[in-house]
Amino acid sequence: MKPISGGGGGIDGPLLASQGPRQYALCVKVLDRMDGSCPSALGIDLASMKSDEVFKWLLASILLGTGGREAVAFRAYRGLEKAGLTSPGRLLTTNWQSLVDILDQSGYIRHNFKIAIGLPGVAATLNSDYEGDLNRLHFFARDERDLERRLQGLGKAMRPATVTLFLRGLRELWEKANPPLAREALIASQGLRLLDATSTTVALEELRILWDENGEDQSRFSDVEAALMRLGRGYCRTRRCHMCPVKEECRNGA
Repeated sequence: MKPISGGGGGIDGPLLASQGPRQYALCVKVLDRMDGSCPSALGIDLASMKSDEVFKWLLASILLGTGGREAVAFRAYRGLEKAGLTSPGRLLTTNWQSLVDILDQSGYIRHNFKIAIGLPGVAATLNSDYEGDLNRLHFFARDERDLERRLQGLGKAMRPATVTLFLRGLRELWEKANPPLAREALIASQGLRLLDATSTTVALEELRILWDENGEDQSRFSDVEAALMRLGRGYCRTRRCHMCPVKEECRNGA
């Protein structure tokens, strides 16, 4: 997809200033059509900041971070949820084969054994180092870089891409969670003419301003960021424009 040109990508560019209400309404539409963020689609109440809800999002992030299809990761998470395996304690008391079976039934082929080993490993380190509480991990982190280091230190399942995905869900909830905007979200935003930026750094700030200054929606900024990422990953990058839920709004659509 060709980037939007003009204006140099500044935060107060003409596109952002002149069309804010329209762009905001389109963000709300994307949220609705994409079923919000991954945490909300999975019924995870991250906004509550409860330790058990944050851990559920960590599990989902590990499953989503393998690079496979979102639908498979969702099925795997729901399989763990149905089996009552969404807490560090329960993961440590289950057997490896049970985890493999859930992943197999969900459609994982290449990563099932690694994930089945990795999940209890993450739970064990979290229990021993932070009393099983990810909010404690965040409290003890000195800054955003130390936060990323501590998360990666939980185990091999915490790949850099997984950590970034996890932290995007906690943007604005954890003070030290400040990951970059996903490239897929930038691509989707450009196609929808939401911003006048060609870099993820500038685009993140433009989208923040757009969301904060133009509406009263109860959703968090990270929700629309995640919805745009899901749109870009599921439709823009795979060029499934004919199936896109907002194709009528996109420069590359209908």
